[in-house]
Amino acid sequence: MSTVVGGRMLDGVRRWLAENGAEPTPARVAEALRAQGRILGDAEVLGVSGRLRSELVGTGPLEPLLADPSVTDVLVSAPDRVWVDRGGGLERTSVTFESAAAVRRLAQRLAAVVGRRLDDARPWVDARLPDGTRLHAVLPPVAVGCTCLSLRVVRPRPFTLEELTAAGTVPPGGDRVLRALLDARLSFLISGGTGTGKTTLLSALLGLCGPQERIVLAEDSSELRPDHPHVVRLEGRPANQEGAGAVGLDDLVRQALRMRPDRLVVGEVRGGEVVSLLAALNTGHQGCGTVHANTAGDVPVRLEALGTAAGLDRAALHSQVAAAVSVVLHLVRDGGGRRRIAQVHVLERSEQGWVRTVPALEWAARGFAPKAGWGRLSGLLGVAPAE
Repeated sequence: MSTVVGGRMLDGVRRWLAENGAEPTPARVAEALRAQGRILGDAEVLGVSGRLRSELVGTGPLEPLLADPSVTDVLVSAPDRVWVDRGGGLERTSVTFESAAAVRRLAQRLAAVVGRRLDDARPWVDARLPDGTRLHAVLPPVAVGCTCLSLRVVRPRPFTLEELTAAGTVPPGGDRVLRALLDARLSFLISGGTGTGKTTLLSALLGLCGPQERIVLAEDSSELRPDHPHVVRLEGRPANQEGAGAVGLDDLVRQALRMRPDRLVVGEVRGGEVVSLLAALNTGHQGCGTVHANTAGDVPVRLEALGTAAGLDRAALHSQVAAAVSVVLHLVRDGGGRRRIAQVHVLERSEQGWVRTVPALEWAARGFAPKAGWGRLSGLLGVAPAE
């Protein structure tokens, strides 16, 4: 007899457990199977009950992937199209779902775990699961053909700077520059595209801050995991079904300023919070954060767009950026999918008063290579790149 877990079997087990008020333990799931008239051997019952329990309270077919410590992202675009990222680019896996309905059920159950609605009236969700995994899902017909499910895994332990150097994200000797950046207490931004490792690098750097420093994090969804003894985490909240109760990053930044931060950290600068952050960095606070940008040179343009949308005029925005931010670390993925710090830029103002970035260091296999802005950066840091 086939032991494939079908939707009808799963629904039957759900109903039995609900009617009997039972927890989905292996024994109770096995009992529910027998109550459906399934005559299976002990080994088959244990196998099917484990699979069913995974469907009911776990992540179903995705559990082995999420349990792999090398996996950072799991992406489902169709029942037979499941992809993972292990740090070297996307790889298609052999994992499959029995149907598009099974993908939809999993997405809806994961959303329900965190009290979020996911249905035809609200066809997408962006949330954080209890273990820290970032969940994003979109239902059809917005997602054509099948529910699109994206899971970003948050490591329980952050990477160390040594591990990032060994992985090639930081070039040999580059850790000296990054440590000096923190010791100099300069405000900086980490830029790059999606999946380039901005949050990973920021977590590693924050772990190097002095133990006496108080770090206050403001994030839409808690992803930063710095290995530091004094971290305060603030997390945004979406509006409820009535459209009320939202707490945005700009609210969190304002509250963070009243919590005596030694370092104010915005997980991702992507909206009106840029105004509050720049104001804070211009009033004696040190801070850092990440921002999406194609290149380090595009960061001022990106900040200008965000500030203008929030009502800050261009001249004021550039003046505040020039006074607030000293360094930009830009991350990319190379042709093999590996993440690395491509460039380190410093900021300067043109004769017209507009902020621009100047390359100071560039990634190279033997260490950071100095560029035009190295003189200014070395003056700020007091170090030289490794030979």
